[in-house]
Amino acid sequence: MAVYKKIELVGTSDESLEDAIRAAIRKASETLRHLDWFEVKEIRGKIGDGDVQSFQVVLQVGFKLD
Repeated sequence: MAVYKKIELVGTSDESLEDAIRAAIRKASETLRHLDWFEVKEIRGKIGDGDVQSFQVVLQVGFKLD
């Protein structure tokens, strides 16, 4: 039997949605153990001078409790 906890993270990147997701997961992995899955909940971005300037992704991450 396993029990998981979900937390919400927000990743940002000037480059891409994928980089925003990876940044959030990398940072979370510095202090959390047993990260197992993620689910993207929201996608946002910043517009400036008629172009996309940055990406923001809200995701939930699940990890197994000891």
